[in-house]
Order: sequence, then structure tokens, then C-alpha cells
Amino acid sequence: MTDFSSHRPDWWRQAVVYQVYPRSFADADGDGLGDLRGVTDRLPHLAGLGVDALWLSPFYPSELADGGYDVADHRDVDPRLGSLADFDALAAEAHRLGLKVIVDLVPNHTSHRHRWFREALAAGPGSPARERYVFRDGRGPSGELPPTDWQSVFGGSAWQRVPDGQWYLHLFAREQPDLNWDHEEVREDFRTTLRFWSDRGVDGFRVDVAHALAKDLTEPLRDLATPELAGEDALAHLPPGTHPFYDRDEVHEIYRDWRRVLDSYTPPRTAVAEAWVPGARRALYARPEELNQAFNFEYLQAGWDAEEIRTVVTDSLATARAVGASATWVLSNHDVLRHTSRLMLPPGTDDNAWLLSGGHAPRVDEAAGLRRARAATLLMLALPGSSYVYQGEELGLPEVADLPVEVLQDPLWEQTGRVRKGRDGCRVPLPWTTTGTSYGFGESGAWLPQPPYFARYAAEAQEGVQGSTLELYRTALRLRRKLLDGEELGWLRDGTPPGVLAFARHDGWRCVTNLSAAPVPLPPGEVLLSSVPLDGDGLLGPDTTVWLG
Repeated sequence: MTDFSSHRPDWWRQAVVYQVYPRSFADADGDGLGDLRGVTDRLPHLAGLGVDALWLSPFYPSELADGGYDVADHRDVDPRLGSLADFDALAAEAHRLGLKVIVDLVPNHTSHRHRWFREALAAGPGSPARERYVFRDGRGPSGELPPTDWQSVFGGSAWQRVPDGQWYLHLFAREQPDLNWDHEEVREDFRTTLRFWSDRGVDGFRVDVAHALAKDLTEPLRDLATPELAGEDALAHLPPGTHPFYDRDEVHEIYRDWRRVLDSYTPPRTAVAEAWVPGARRALYARPEELNQAFNFEYLQAGWDAEEIRTVVTDSLATARAVGASATWVLSNHDVLRHTSRLMLPPGTDDNAWLLSGGHAPRVDEAAGLRRARAATLLMLALPGSSYVYQGEELGLPEVADLPVEVLQDPLWEQTGRVRKGRDGCRVPLPWTTTGTSYGFGESGAWLPQPPYFARYAAEAQEGVQGSTLELYRTALRLRRKLLDGEELGWLRDGTPPGVLAFARHDGWRCVTNLSAAPVPLPPGEVLLSSVPLDGDGLLGPDTTVWLG
């Protein structure tokens, strides 16, 4: 068995990383908002689960214009979530328990409350302070039109006008002005940020919107001429590397520079890119001289279809291998529907329309969704590479689709004119106990309401219960450590029925998933683990995964 323990510098290659969204994980001070001390208190849960690392979503000072990704200070802690001393205590306890710590880095933009942006507004047009951001004069007789047709991810123009008449670029919310990565002061500041957290013991970084830093800011700025494709969809309609603000070739020089900083530590710090780009382009971010890994969103977006998943897995392994990286796999995160619900939606279902219906059109069978999610998890954990687990999926939590609009916190709701319901449904605070005002999340209520059915998903309700989703994750992660060896996979096609995925790993252990609607013969071999109990009739039921020795 290959040693992928935490003592290896390449521990990340086959790690299981647990994503913590701090505001929704655990509340230690009883104000209804999760905090760093709450995370520290619950670290034994992660150690007992068997993950290798935790990834902390942003905990920096923020007005929450985008769930914490509008950062006012990249080198501090939001006082509502704690202090730098609390962070140090968290990191120390995580390391004592054998857990690595990864923090979110948000380099594309700052909050409009960042001191740099406040300086830029005060300094006026043409000032050095404005050069750190992307300010431009508008078009039209009085500069009343945006400089280009570029669109924000959150809808509408990506430009916001300020009182003196200039416009600034914001690819996301208007409270998130984009930084100018052609400016050396911006680059040096993020080198300082990398060192700041690395010096505090951070083992790696998750890089937000990694594909957007480099922009073509040569004058005149060019329109995309296709406003309906002015976001990431336009990547498919332009030659690779030529989009004015997404996935430009120049972005890789930034990450090569970062790698020199990350490699100056012993062991070297790792990083993973959030890069919403096609597979072959995504792999470039994961090169050894850049960020090591990049999130594989094709896998997250794949339907519950054997051939589609086989193609995605095959292509993902090949593209990662081509650059010397390991593949990454993820089923849920803080931005998407929880997979317990998502995998049950019929192909072609619009996620937002489903949320606007309160989860009623179509209605998702809760038990069937959990069965499919458990099968998907065992399939993911059997694949070569790193798996990223989102908080609460080890409890089998579904999406809370019926949150009333009056409690929504995600700014997407207001910023899109109440058209997109947003991401609150996957960010509802976790249930730890079966009773209490917030099911053990904290001493008082929670910042988003938890539905009554959360009680049966609580960690307390599943602790030590044979067959529970929590115990399935614990068993799978414990067994995975014993079985892991190498990063190869061989598809088993001979005799495999349609709708079934089967592959072998290194010394012959196999993973078989029945994605069809009918039972199929169970292949021979010792059943090491199954996503649901088997009936003993020699059949593998629908939506079921087994690991065979």
C-alpha cells in the first residue's frame, strides 16, 4: 500500500478533504452564526470521520455581499467569527489530530470596503490608487454607458459607475471590485498573504475563481459582441486563452510565481484551483510548477448515467495524468444543490426553477435520493485522486429547497431581481443533536432556519447506528486508507450489464455501481462494503455501489 499519510509532501494526491463553511458548521458563542471556535470544538468529528484535511471557506472580514467571498482584509478574521488567536488554536488542534488545514484564497477581487478600494474612491480618476483596480471612463457623450458589454456572473453589467463618473469592473457583485493583476503591488500583496497564512501553519490554499485573474486591459477594451455569452459560456466560442477576462494564458505566470512562494516552505504548501474551464485547459492550472490540483466540475455536473460518468472519469484521469497531477472529485459544495437532491432531478431540470417551486416541481423522493447519494459517494471514494466532501453530506443532508423568500441571505436573490433563489439551501446550519433550538448548532437559533426533519439527520441520531450514512462514510474512509495504492484504474467491460459501471484498482479490488433501474447479477468476490445492505439474493439493486475484494 502506498503511504499517502500526512507526513508525505504529496499527501494531497489521494486525500479526502472536508469543506467547512464556517458560518454554518458550529456556533460556539451562541449568536446564531458559526465561528472558528465552533469549528475547533467539532474537529474530533472530522478526525473520527477519517478525512485527511479540512478546507475552510472564507472567514475573513466581510459584509457578506457574497457569502464571505467579498473580503475586506485577506489577512484577518471577521470579528463575528473570532480572531487570529482563534484561527491559530484551530490550526494547532487540527494538526494535533492529524488533519491538514486548507484556507480559501480570494484573489480576483476585494470587498468595496477594503482599504485599497476606499483609497481609490477618495483619490479620484487617474490616481495611483485606482490603478490597483480596473477603472475606466464610460462610453457615450457623457460617459453614461458602461465601458464594455461584459456581464457579471450575478447578472447585469459587470461595470458600476461611481459618483465622479468613472466605472469599475466587478465580474461578481458590485461590492466585489476586481483587482488589476497587471499591477505589481497587487501581486506582491498576495505573495505576502500566501506567506502570512503559510507562516501560521496553513498546509494549502483553495484558489477562488482561479481562471479570472489575468485580463486583457489593452485599450480600447473589446466587447464580446455576444452579451448572452458574455460569461463563462463564451469560452466555448473563442480560441483558447483569448477571452478578455477568463482563462487567459497570462494567468499561468501568476501561479508559477506563487509556486515559488509555496515551495519555499517545508513541506511545500499545496493549492487547488477553482477554474471553470474545459478539462484540457483546467489541467494547466494543476501542473507541478503551478497549483498541483484543479477542481473537476465535469464530474460534479455529470448526470446519473453510466456512460456519461465513465467518459468524464476517463477524460479527467487522462488530463490530470498528462500534467503530472492527480484527479479531483466532488459531488457537493457551497455553491450547488446538495447531491442527495440533485441526483434525483430528471435530466434537463432547471435547478433554479426547482428551488423556486420550493422543491415541489418535481418532488424528490427523500429516501431514493439518499440511496443514490450513498452509491455516488462510494463510487467517488473508489476513484484515484482526491475527494472533496462538503459538510453535512456525511449525514445525508438534502437540499433545503423550501426556504421562504423572506429568510434568504444569499445576495443572488436581490441582485438578480429576485429571479435566482440562490445558494442558501445548501448552507443551512448543520444538525448535531436531535433536539434543541438549533439541533446542537449553537445555544440559540441558527442564521438560516433548519427544517424539523433535520433532527433525523443529526450526527447524534446516526452515531454508532449500523447502516447510517455517517457510519457508512466512516467505514468507507477507513477502508479506503487500507485499499489505496497507486492512481490507476481499469474499466471492466466484459460481462458488465448496461447501466453498470465496474472498474478495478491496482491489486484487484473492484468497485461496481448499478446506475440502472433494474437489479443485476452481483459479480463474484468478497463484498468489502456496500452502499446499502444487500438482500443476499445474488443481485445488485438499482442505485447501489459495492466494493469487492
